[in-house]
Amino acid sequence: MTEGYFAYKDNVLMAEGVALDALAKQYGTPLYVYSKAAFKDHLAQYMEAAARYETEKLRSLVCYSVKSNSNIAILNVLAKQGAGFDIVSGGELSRVLAAGGNSQKVIYSGVGKTQGEIKLALQHGILCFNVESVSELKMIDRIAGEMGKKAPVSFRVNPNVDAKTHPYISTGLKKNKFGIPFEEVISAYGLATSLENIAVIGIDCHIGSQLLDDAPLLEALDKVINLVNQLSGKGIQLNHIDIGGGIGITYDDEKPVAIQDYISRVFTKVKAWQDVYCPDRQVTVMFEPGRSISGNAGVLLGQVQYIKSNSGKNFAIVDAAMNDLMRPSLYDAYHGVKPVIIRHVSAGNYEIVGPICESGDWLARDRELAIAEGDYLAFMSAGAYGMSMASNYNTRGRAAEVLVDGDKDYLIRRREVSDDLIALETIVA
Repeated sequence: MTEGYFAYKDNVLMAEGVALDALAKQYGTPLYVYSKAAFKDHLAQYMEAAARYETEKLRSLVCYSVKSNSNIAILNVLAKQGAGFDIVSGGELSRVLAAGGNSQKVIYSGVGKTQGEIKLALQHGILCFNVESVSELKMIDRIAGEMGKKAPVSFRVNPNVDAKTHPYISTGLKKNKFGIPFEEVISAYGLATSLENIAVIGIDCHIGSQLLDDAPLLEALDKVINLVNQLSGKGIQLNHIDIGGGIGITYDDEKPVAIQDYISRVFTKVKAWQDVYCPDRQVTVMFEPGRSISGNAGVLLGQVQYIKSNSGKNFAIVDAAMNDLMRPSLYDAYHGVKPVIIRHVSAGNYEIVGPICESGDWLARDRELAIAEGDYLAFMSAGAYGMSMASNYNTRGRAAEVLVDGDKDYLIRRREVSDDLIALETIVA
C-alpha cells in the first residue's frame, strides 16, 4: 500500500499527476519514483501533532532518520519543512549539510562512530551525540578536548523492552548491540558529568522499527522518565527526552497506530511528569521517524523481461533485483505489486524474481497478476530502505531516482553505468 499518492487513473498507475509508464520509458528501469507531497505530508503529521502540545516550557523536534532514504533532494524537501535529522554516519552528516540541513538540528546515533566522524560532527556543531557505550563517551571527550570544544551528549538507553518486530530491526533488548544497559545508565551519566569536555543535555531511546502498536514505545518512555527522575535526584538535569522512531507503515494489511494518537500519548506522559517534577524547566521531546515518513512515499518500477514455468511454477523475471530492493531477501518482507497499466490478459500466479545469480533474488511470491512480457510493475511502499540499501552486486548499476511534484518530474539521481562501477578500481602492473 502506498496511499493516495500512487493511484490509478484510466487504468494507468500515477505518481501524483505523472503516469508511471511515461517515467519508465523516459528514464528506464529499474527506477525509484518518489512523491514530494507524500514526504511533506508524512513529516507534517508529526510536526503538526507535536505542535498542538507545545508550551513555553515544552518543545518538540522531529529528526528524520536519514538512513531510511538519504537522497539529498529528499533531505532538502524535509529541511525546508523544518525537520531535524537523525544520522548514523559521517557520510549521512555530509548529505544533510549538502542538502541545506541545519547542523544544529542533527543528532548522531550509532554504535561505531569513528574518530574522523566524531571530529566532523564537532566541527559542524551538531545538536547532540547519542552515546552508545562508555568507551565511545571517553573517545568523544578526548577528541573534544583536543579540538577545544565541549561535546553535547545524551545516552542511548537500552530499556530491555521487546518491540515485537522482526529480530533484525529490534534494537531495545539486552541481547542487542545498541545502547547502554538500563542498569548501567545512572553510573554512565555520573561519569559523563565528571568529564571536562562533555555537556550532558538529554537522554535517548530507540527500541526498533516497524512497530504497529505503540505500547512498547510507551513502556520504554515510562522507563526513561523514571531514569530522568533518578538523575534529577543526583543533580543531573536533562534538557531533552528522545523517544526515537519506529512507528510502522502499511505494506499489506497492517494497521499501524495513528501518528496523531501516538504523539498525543507521548506528550500526555511527558507533560504529566513535567508538571510535577520540573514545571519551570524547558524540556524538548524529540522523535526520530524514518520509515513512517519515507516508506509509502516511493515505489520501485521494474519491467517484465520473461515469463517462464518450471514444473508448474510460474516466474515473472523482471529487471529489478535484490540489489535494488533488498528487503524481501533480507527480511522476507512483503511489498505490494501492481501492474503500471491494467491490461485485459489472463491472470496467473507468479513468483517475481530478478536476474541475479542467487535463489534468494526474489521480490514477491505467490502473486495473482494479469501481466505479459514487456509490462511494467510497481513495487509499492519502497521509499524506505530501498535505494539506501541498494548495492552493485553482480556489477549492476544502481537505479535512477525521480521526484514527482504535482505534474512535474525531476531526475534526482542518474542511473549508474559501467564506467561508474569501475572508476575507483586500478589494475596492478
